[in-house]
Amino acid sequence: MSPRTPGAQLPEHPDWLWRTPDPRRSYDVVIVGGGGHGLATAHYLARNHGITDVAVLERGWLAGGNMARNTTIIRSNYLWDESAGIYEHALRLWEGLEEELDYPLLFSQRGVLNLAHSLQDVRDSVRRVEANRLNAVDAQWLDPRQVKEVCPIVNISPDARYPVMGATYQPRAGIAKHDHVAWGLARSADAAGIDLIQNCEVTGIDVTGGRVTGVRTSLGPIAAGKVALCAAGHSSVLAAMAGFELPLQSHPLQALVSELLEPVHPTVVMSNAVHVYVSQAHKGELVMGAGVDAYTAYTQRGAFHVIERQMAAALELFPVFARAHVLRTWGGIVDVTPDASPITGLAPVDQLYLNCGWGTGGFKATPGVGWVYAHTIAHDDPHPLARPFCLDRFTTGALVDEHGAAAVAH
Repeated sequence: MSPRTPGAQLPEHPDWLWRTPDPRRSYDVVIVGGGGHGLATAHYLARNHGITDVAVLERGWLAGGNMARNTTIIRSNYLWDESAGIYEHALRLWEGLEEELDYPLLFSQRGVLNLAHSLQDVRDSVRRVEANRLNAVDAQWLDPRQVKEVCPIVNISPDARYPVMGATYQPRAGIAKHDHVAWGLARSADAAGIDLIQNCEVTGIDVTGGRVTGVRTSLGPIAAGKVALCAAGHSSVLAAMAGFELPLQSHPLQALVSELLEPVHPTVVMSNAVHVYVSQAHKGELVMGAGVDAYTAYTQRGAFHVIERQMAAALELFPVFARAHVLRTWGGIVDVTPDASPITGLAPVDQLYLNCGWGTGGFKATPGVGWVYAHTIAHDDPHPLARPFCLDRFTTGALVDEHGAAAVAH
């Protein structure tokens, strides 16, 4: 990417909400990645720790990566204590975030159903409900009739290819408008004096004596006391610049929306077995996602057969959608760890920090990540909620295996 020139045209976005500064030559903290996690980290560095000599570097436009490409589902009903802790912290922050940012996020707590289609699904789901209750996470087990009461359009016929045998239900879960979330966080960070620098690609990380000293960018070198990585699927590329490897694989993840429809779908429905999840956005379009494409890549598009199977699964669960038309499809890049849990904490290089591996669960964690990652950066010590997700768990064996609760992209 070539350096920005005076008067260069940036992609369309609400610039009036924040400044568009040129980078200074040094900052106390440089955050690499201007998506939801990077912006939330900047917001909480200022709000919770009074740290404002910060630059957020984004190689494209703010929130133009996975933040603009996800399906906006928010929930906290994960199996293990460690996961439930950080996601429930995030959900509680979501519940007050509009007021905190003084910006409309269209946060709608319409509930999330996770369907069970086999006896093993039922056993696993009931186990997760009980685990959630032990962690003070709202969770219920619903039989098929109760599923139909929550979502009247779902097909609970016993003759279905994957019959609905019940579902977990989290009433406090829901969706939010991803662009509004990014804009509210960006406006808050900018108001605190943090520089949000777009069209600024990091091309190298400077390390001297085992300590990070700055970054090289398409707009020139920037010295930094601390560097925090928030680049999702490209995190392993950045780590290689600093001289170490991460246990990550990056996969394309596809989603789509339909034409605008009248309100027909009152909640969010997810199915691990058929790998589809469906909600209806505020404007009326159906928002659908599938599992990740099997191959590893950095492309923001995927294979057609994945979308084809996704549509077949959606129509199996929702016959009423048979005549709806697809408006557009897109893809993002998800970074996945061996245990399907994130990595957040200290890097092997001093004053370099990691936040990656969120796979398909990054959006829902946005405010929680910002809170704990800002703490980690400010104190050079992982927040208690983040400590189980440090990189060293892959050498100690203390894994947090969330393949069950995170088995479908969401």
